[in-house]
Amino acid sequence: MFAHLPPPGNSSADGSGKGRPTPAPARRSPGRGRLRPAGIGGHRPGRLRHGGTGPGGRDSKDLEEFIFTGEPDPTLDALVARSVAAQGSIADWHEGKVDGLITALAAEIAGHADELAAATVAETGIGCVPDKADKNRFASLDVAQSLVGKPGVGIVGSHEREALTEIADPMGVVLGLIPVTNPVATLVFKALICIKARDALIVSCHRDAANVGARTVDLLRQVLARHGAPADLVQSVPRCPTRRTTGALMRHPDVSMILATGGTAMVKAAYSSGTPAIGVGPGNAPAWVCADADVEATARIVVASKAFDHGIICGSENNLVVDQSVRGPFVEALRMAGAAVLNAAECDRVARVAFDDRDGRLRRTVLGQAATSIAARAGIEVPAGTRLLVAPVPREAVSGPYGREKLAPLLSLFTAEGEDDGIRLCLQILGNGGSGHTAIIHTRSEQLQLSFAQQMPVSRVLVNGPGAQGCIGLGNGLTPSLTLGCGTYGRNSTTDNVTYTNLVNVKRVAHPLAGIGALSPSKLEG
Repeated sequence: MFAHLPPPGNSSADGSGKGRPTPAPARRSPGRGRLRPAGIGGHRPGRLRHGGTGPGGRDSKDLEEFIFTGEPDPTLDALVARSVAAQGSIADWHEGKVDGLITALAAEIAGHADELAAATVAETGIGCVPDKADKNRFASLDVAQSLVGKPGVGIVGSHEREALTEIADPMGVVLGLIPVTNPVATLVFKALICIKARDALIVSCHRDAANVGARTVDLLRQVLARHGAPADLVQSVPRCPTRRTTGALMRHPDVSMILATGGTAMVKAAYSSGTPAIGVGPGNAPAWVCADADVEATARIVVASKAFDHGIICGSENNLVVDQSVRGPFVEALRMAGAAVLNAAECDRVARVAFDDRDGRLRRTVLGQAATSIAARAGIEVPAGTRLLVAPVPREAVSGPYGREKLAPLLSLFTAEGEDDGIRLCLQILGNGGSGHTAIIHTRSEQLQLSFAQQMPVSRVLVNGPGAQGCIGLGNGLTPSLTLGCGTYGRNSTTDNVTYTNLVNVKRVAHPLAGIGALSPSKLEG
């Protein structure tokens, strides 16, 4: 997996990364179906006021499509009803049976990883086929490995001293929003963690990835049927989803949870729907190259990470913050690793083709495109085989387009004057978008690593490693995940690398304590 990625260097600070639980009882609709009418109708019309943009900076307007007419949709009601029935039928499956199913699902997608990667790039026009194939294998095989052998539902914890027993129940039906940038990997990841939690999944794929999404769902459903599970554990919106249909599913009373991976507008819509939701936020990771960093190893890591899948992983490096004392040798190391380091005039020319004149956001035509293609659009010459464009810019550019998330093989470079200035620049970058997501530091100093981690308002701090691969849990101890929470830093509900444990309800059975701490009769009577 990702064999082309170099080892993270020789710093001593580099990371590296019983019993069968009682099954939960089957039941219909573990969600909120008893609290509201069964149909989609009955919702009061209203306009979602949040703005935001999706990948490529598409304007969300006022999201008029989220207005509800009050008319029931029998097609969507039937879709959800099938999911409710399917979920109930596996609620009592034991862990071994579920793990066998997860393993088979993962193997099926991994076996089609190259085909699905090629189909994704052909349909979306985004990313790099070999890298997408690697990502598909990670999202299937590596994620499955992180799930198998762990308790999903039933008794998941017993604490004798506290006289507590923890029992996990499925949430029910989960709606998964699937982005255009990583459609196959995100879809299979959500399917695996839902099934581990004994939940059913309905997916709403971005319209520009609808066909490859449907193909992925079809492969998963075939495996489910072969293993005696209801195929309706994984379903997709039966027609090309619109914001109206997705919004209706978000508010359906039998949908228990929304996993929202996508543009800002859709994540805000999920949180505004009234249904519990786990959303994500934009990445804009600063990567601080400190005075004591191994500049050659760091340069190789940065290029391999930001160039991966043409830069569309949200936790990848977006802004280099390089200590002045190592700037010269680091820039040369970047060139040796396959990056083209631009001059001031070239930075301006790239900016004109990369960023929208109106709002400064990355243009859709640049999203996930090869570095050489972006350079050609800008009319600049770069060496053959260039994998990454690096734009050295003044610190005033932090507040502009170069200081924002750039889902392309385009990386800004700021110069820091010492440690205090480096931390200050990283905080300024996160203040321009990306709070809560990821920050990266390259240093041998454990003390500096800790100081950096304590000061950054992020959910993940990566040390001497690649952002793109590290944020999703490859090569370190983070949970393998394609849905990365940003916590309240980024207006999300969790900082987790989301997994199946986020998709169960945990009840706690509490017994009276014996000895110290026990209630005495006098306390009960008082």
